[in-house]
Amino acid sequence: MRTAEIKRRFLAHFEANGHVVVPSAPLPAISDPNLLFINAGMVQFVPYFLGQQSPPYQRATSVQKCIRTPDIDEVGKTSRHGTFFQMNGNFSFGDYFKSGAIPLAWELATKSVEAGGFGLDPERVWATVYLDDDEAYDIWRATGVPTERIVRRGKADNFWSMGIPGPCGPCSELYYDRGPEYGREGGPEVDEDRYLEFWNLVFMQFERGPGAGKEDFPILGELPAKNIDTGMGLERMASLLQGVDNLYEIDEVRPILDRAAELTGKRYGAHSGHAANQSHPDDVRLRVIADHVRTALMLIGDGVTPSNEGRGYVLRRIMRRAIRSVRLLGFQDRALPELLPVARDCMAPSYPEVAEEFGRISQYAYAEEDAFLATLRAGTTILDTAIAETKSAGRAALSGDKAFQLHDTYGFPIDLTLEIAAEQGLQVDADGFRRLMADQRGRAKADAQARKTGHTDLSAYRRIVDTTGLTDWRAYTDLTTESTIVAILTDGEPVPAATEGQIVTVVLDVTPFYAESGGQAADAGHLTGTDGAGEVIDVQRPVKGLVAHQVRVTAGHLTVGARLTANVDATWRLGARQAHSGTHVLHAALRQVLGPTALQSGSYNRPGYLRLDFAWPGGLSPATRSEVEDVANQALRDDLPVTAQLMPLTRARDLGALALFGETYDEQVRVVEIGGAWSRELCGGTHVTHSSQIGLLALTGESSVGAGHRRVEAVVGLDGLRYLARERDLVTQLAAQLQAPREDLPERIGALLGRAKAAERRADQLTRELTAQRARRLAADAVRINGTRHVGVVAADGEDPRQLAELIRAALPQDRPGVVAVAASASRNTRLVVATTAATPETLGAVHLLKATLDGRGGGTARLAQGGASGRTAEEILTALAASI
Repeated sequence: MRTAEIKRRFLAHFEANGHVVVPSAPLPAISDPNLLFINAGMVQFVPYFLGQQSPPYQRATSVQKCIRTPDIDEVGKTSRHGTFFQMNGNFSFGDYFKSGAIPLAWELATKSVEAGGFGLDPERVWATVYLDDDEAYDIWRATGVPTERIVRRGKADNFWSMGIPGPCGPCSELYYDRGPEYGREGGPEVDEDRYLEFWNLVFMQFERGPGAGKEDFPILGELPAKNIDTGMGLERMASLLQGVDNLYEIDEVRPILDRAAELTGKRYGAHSGHAANQSHPDDVRLRVIADHVRTALMLIGDGVTPSNEGRGYVLRRIMRRAIRSVRLLGFQDRALPELLPVARDCMAPSYPEVAEEFGRISQYAYAEEDAFLATLRAGTTILDTAIAETKSAGRAALSGDKAFQLHDTYGFPIDLTLEIAAEQGLQVDADGFRRLMADQRGRAKADAQARKTGHTDLSAYRRIVDTTGLTDWRAYTDLTTESTIVAILTDGEPVPAATEGQIVTVVLDVTPFYAESGGQAADAGHLTGTDGAGEVIDVQRPVKGLVAHQVRVTAGHLTVGARLTANVDATWRLGARQAHSGTHVLHAALRQVLGPTALQSGSYNRPGYLRLDFAWPGGLSPATRSEVEDVANQALRDDLPVTAQLMPLTRARDLGALALFGETYDEQVRVVEIGGAWSRELCGGTHVTHSSQIGLLALTGESSVGAGHRRVEAVVGLDGLRYLARERDLVTQLAAQLQAPREDLPERIGALLGRAKAAERRADQLTRELTAQRARRLAADAVRINGTRHVGVVAADGEDPRQLAELIRAALPQDRPGVVAVAASASRNTRLVVATTAATPETLGAVHLLKATLDGRGGGTARLAQGGASGRTAEEILTALAASI
């Protein structure tokens, strides 16, 4: 049974039993700051389990895309570890409990294939329950499972909690006996390879108190509303139903693995004498390729793009591991164009969007591979030099700072550095590398925390919601409201009042202020009351439905409970509306000119200014930029109506409304249209009512922000007019200075630049000739020290010390020992370059003389070395080197 069919049967079974089918949330669509990606089917339902939101349905079922990043390094080592997987789940929010969940799971697992089930042999299914869960034990007995196949297990295996205080409870797990050829008799307690777990039913029955670990926390009591959370691993069920031994052989993975084997000339599983968890290295690498290519496809499909931080870094690491593995198996050409389409064909039956969006997905993927291959070429050259220097210095290990430089500056993977160094008989100072990485992470973490101005523990905001309710938010309709201060916080703690000069967080019962979201900057404005006033400098939504204002108190004092007027700066809001509507117009214009794959991946807009990031493989030509600008301004001239309406998410999708990849949307969404279907996007921002109110749109820049990723910037309204006026004034000034008509300026400036470059080339040539003449004179005047010709000289201003040293060396007799030393003084440092002739003995090698002169600093080879020293003049250094010959 194919994986897509397993998914279909699962959803159909639970839908027929009163469950609402809920689509998988995008992989990065989570609000938990501790998670990079959704890692379990229940994650999108956590607010319902915690009681933070009321569930819109009592029963739900889903097949959730998941990624578990701790498994990345384990992929390939075993036959069952993978980064991407799918979790089939059914959930009850205070509706049915154990007596409902257990029969539903048993029925689907053991019902015949003809009747819509999975057809597992009921005589081979085992159940486990928590030690004292007699209720679940009795229900399994009543369902038909004999006592010898019901196993009681402890808290480590059969008790679930989220690791924090809150709902928890016993589990009941289903296992399938794969037969004696897979291991020992005796059930899951004896052998979990033979008895394979495929379903876990979690009964959220109790409330957990604070504790250190999974088995070290108190149970505070039984919850009145008991919830069900079950998870069935789709890949595991597929391996059972397809009669294969591991996840790499199921229909969604094996074709990728086979294509990788075909490219590299390998054959998966062709090696004998290797146990399931001790595979041949070729098999391990083929598994890495298959898993990581599929994972990359799904991540990019959900809006993640390669970068050097967060989710983008995980994606980049996954892709680079796959590409490296292909190359280590012998295939040196671009691999992803051969593998990604296979992954698409595997996953499209379950996720048709990966086929529909493959143009965008492949642009990012192929550009990332090209960038990484360039990194490999550059990094390998630098690493080879570092290895040569390490060996020349007689050291057995490459320094940690060199490994870190390769990783941090050039993106060269540390594991590749380790491998290449080992091939050359060298170790790597891994401890030093890890220490530098930890230092960098610490700095990044501190910097990120420092930039979170006004950061407060979210629990403080949740207490405000519990006490005073959600904010009455009127940003779409009002610029002014009469409001009451319901809370003031400073440094994360509630305070009763704030006085002049303080910057505090203020929560109002009613507000007209737009909170920063969807790329739109927060409103600016003022709070004015009888006893005090404040300037609103930022507005955020720390928790859903609550608006928090960062306020600088400018007069008197603000007090909890005080009435005041909240007033948005009308000019600011108008500029913000123009910029946000302009962003939608620019997005539509880009898609009209470039095609539908030019999809927005991020944006930012503030009054008068906007920038938009979108998927595109290369830069835009001046002609293309002009065309995009023309299409956008034509839409402004046409005075298209701009409307916003709330509708169900399903209807918005049916209408073709564009959503930002990776974002989570509620069941009710706001759709903003400009000219009807000309631009239709999901958006929560503020907008003009007609496109002509944007004024004009002028593109000011276009650049790369990553492989396959471009950014355009523009100004609108009065800011656009001012920008064009400055451009006009600049052209006028140039025309006056060059005494040429405006239309002739490009040709005139081009001619001037051509003459300037020609003069620069002539000057460079003359400088080189003069330097060469000086080098010959210096070589002719070389002094003899202990039988070695020696030239020691201070470089003149503008001379390149290394070039001068090499020219002098070339002018010396190459069949006799010769040492050239050129020093150049800077403000706080003196640079020294040493070059030697081929006949110079090893004892007078360049790097040896350099280090002896500079107290061990600097590096290079026996023929050319360079370094620097502070606190010593050029003359002192040259004298010291001459004394070493």
